[in-house]
Amino acid sequence: MKVTRRDVVGGAGMLAFQAIAGSARAETDMSSIPFAATAPTHVSKVGIKAKDADQLSKYYSEVVGLRELSRKGQTIVLGAGEVPLLEIEQAAAIRADDPRSAGLYHTAFLLPRRVDLARWARRAIDQRTPIVGASDHIVSEAIYLTDPEGNGIEIYADRPHENWKWNGSSVEMGTAALDVGNLLGELKPDTAEWNGAPDGAMVGHLHLRVGNAGDAEAWWHRELGMQTVAGFGGSAVFLSTGGYHHHVAANSWQSRGAGKRDNDRSGLAWAEFVSSDARDEREIVDPWGNVMRIVPAKA
Repeated sequence: MKVTRRDVVGGAGMLAFQAIAGSARAETDMSSIPFAATAPTHVSKVGIKAKDADQLSKYYSEVVGLRELSRKGQTIVLGAGEVPLLEIEQAAAIRADDPRSAGLYHTAFLLPRRVDLARWARRAIDQRTPIVGASDHIVSEAIYLTDPEGNGIEIYADRPHENWKWNGSSVEMGTAALDVGNLLGELKPDTAEWNGAPDGAMVGHLHLRVGNAGDAEAWWHRELGMQTVAGFGGSAVFLSTGGYHHHVAANSWQSRGAGKRDNDRSGLAWAEFVSSDARDEREIVDPWGNVMRIVPAKA
């Protein structure tokens, strides 16, 4: 069976936002420090190469809600609060990313509370922001976008991790249409409007395109000690540390059999992981040329 992006992200684009039913109960707010960040190894930052870094920076600022923190040569650094989450490197001569090759499927920005996602969704509706899906994954609620250069983006909030259902080492996840009305029920008359990504926002997980999900699973086990928490028909794998639902996903839905990615294409340049097991900074490369930087956790 061929799996499409819509099968995974659910919903039907902006229709999922326009068909807003009555709001049901509001769910409990999360802590301001996401559970994802308490794991021994987790994503901290993503770097992408862009044909037009200024255009992408504007998109991530105006749509995603990151703010520009600094510029270093040809690189623009964006983040939430004072924490850098995304680096966009200008590389005008590169070719456009090929979605059939290995590389970035999406960068997932985790908001600390459900009400933050509701604020973002309300603004997206008001601004008629184009989306590609809106899903309830049981462990989280997510909205999906594509940036102007084709890089996938997920904006999501976790449900309380104490309520996740585990069967041994496997966590229950799924893909159903997001109940937008219920989400917007978090917004009360005195709730502040969306004013950019709040303190505590982070890159919750990294989703990659690979040539073979099984090979990716073995690589992440070996190189970073990630544990498998879910799989999808042999074509996708979800991995984490510390009991999170996933810090890394890898799929071959569009890229089955792909070899190493071309260095002269836009898209993923590298991803950075903070690890409590790391003593020094190092760089590792997966079988498809996706670069991962490992940095020690701060004491």
